[in-house]
Amino acid sequence: MVDKEVVLQGYEDIADVYAEERSPSDAEQKALASFLKKIPTESRVLDAGCGGGEPVLQHLSSQSQRAIGLDFSAQQLEKAQSNAPEARLLRGDMTRLPLPDSTVDAVLAYHSLIHVPAGEHQAVIDEFARVLRPGGQLLVSEGPGEWQGTNPDWLDAATEMQWYIAGAEATRVQLENAGFQIETEYGAPNTLAEDEEASWIFFDATLDRT
Repeated sequence: MVDKEVVLQGYEDIADVYAEERSPSDAEQKALASFLKKIPTESRVLDAGCGGGEPVLQHLSSQSQRAIGLDFSAQQLEKAQSNAPEARLLRGDMTRLPLPDSTVDAVLAYHSLIHVPAGEHQAVIDEFARVLRPGGQLLVSEGPGEWQGTNPDWLDAATEMQWYIAGAEATRVQLENAGFQIETEYGAPNTLAEDEEASWIFFDATLDRT
């Protein structure tokens, strides 16, 4: 089971290493670009689990979006401040987003939901629906099948990391439960996995709520 404190400490400890190692694959970049292309200029966009701000916050800032970055790691937010100085940065938990109802136009959860404990995935997706305006857009990444695990030496950085991946089928149900209509699904390889066949699925969805 995922321990949030272990995940938090891991991202605090490896902020520099993660920034060096994390490089979106071509398929990931395609999914992100396709989603962001739909978001009009001046839209308010939340990057939930923004990490150091790459690549999402940097892109949003360059496109004159009103970017909001949320993370629970102070070290990651410090990097995000440097990488996307125009963004509004918030420290907090995705299960309790520090934003009012219906105040953002789009939400991205780029490799962040996978660090949330099993019993809290629906709560996070419900929070995305709460802060989105009706018709708002969501892009969230998940793995194809259910999996949980831990790595005591992630990225060879002598720090522990934990994951819970709900899988595509469960995520589809959670999105539908929260009022989302899935528009598109994209497959992408996992560039940080030891298993070369490991992959991500990006769900591009619209909040179907009046």
